[in-house]
Amino acid sequence: MPHPVAGCCQIAISPGDIDSNVVKVERALDNLAATNCTIAVLPEMWSCGFPYRSLAAMARQTPLLLEKVRQWAVERRMVIVGSLPEADGGRIFNTSYVMDHTGELRGAYRKVHLFSLHGEHKHFAHGNTPVVVSTSLGHLGVMICYDLRFPELSRRLALDGADILCFSALWPETRIDHWSLLLRARAIENQLFVLGCNGCGREGNLRYGGSSLIVSPMGTVLARAGEGEEVITAEIDMEEIRNFRSHIDCFGDRVPGAYEPDRAEGE
Repeated sequence: MPHPVAGCCQIAISPGDIDSNVVKVERALDNLAATNCTIAVLPEMWSCGFPYRSLAAMARQTPLLLEKVRQWAVERRMVIVGSLPEADGGRIFNTSYVMDHTGELRGAYRKVHLFSLHGEHKHFAHGNTPVVVSTSLGHLGVMICYDLRFPELSRRLALDGADILCFSALWPETRIDHWSLLLRARAIENQLFVLGCNGCGREGNLRYGGSSLIVSPMGTVLARAGEGEEVITAEIDMEEIRNFRSHIDCFGDRVPGAYEPDRAEGE
C-alpha cells in the first residue's frame, strides 16, 4: 500500500489582495493534487499577509474563504491546513484551520505566541489552547510561525498524541537558518513528522525566506523548497514514528517530576 504524500504550498502572498492569493493557492493545490498529495499545508495568513490597517476587513472574508477551502479539500481529496485572520467578539486571532478531505472542518488553532518584535500583539489576540486534530490521515498538531521557537508547545502536542506537526509561517529570510534548524529539532525531539510551510517574496521592507521543509522523525529532510514559489512533496511512512519510538523510548524515559513539578509523574 503506498504511503501518504504530504505537501507544502510555498507562495508569495500579495498583501491585502485576497483574490490574487486565492488564485495562487488554488494553482498550488492543483499541482499537489497531480502528485496524489493527501495533506497540504499553506503559509501563515495566506489570504492577505499582514495588512494591519485593513485586518478587520480581511477577517470578515474568512468565512467565505473557509467555504472555498472546503471545496478545494473535497475536490482534491486532501487535508488542508493554513492560517487566516479570524474575527471573534471584537478581537482578531491568527487562526490555523484544518479541513479534512471530506469537507469537514476538523479543528482550529489560535496562535499562542505573538511576535512582539513586529507588533503582532498590538493587532491580534493571543490564543491559549494547544490543538491536536484527528483527521483521515492521522493526528495533527497545529502551530503557527513564532510558535516554533517554543519547544514546550510542540512537546505538549506530542504528548497529546500528535503524529505530524503542521507549521504555517511567514518567516523572514534574515533568520531562515533558525527556521530550518528548529523544524528539524522539533521533529527529532518529538519523534514525529514535521511539515513546515513558509511564504516567500516581499511585504514592505520584509523579505520572507521560503525554504519550506518536510522532515522525518529522525530529522531527515525529505523535501526542501528554494526561495521562490513552488510546491514540495514527500511520502511519509507513519510506521517510522512507531519504529523510532520503540527503538529510543524518549517518552517512556521522561521524568516530568524533575522539571515539571506541577505535572504527574506518569504523564
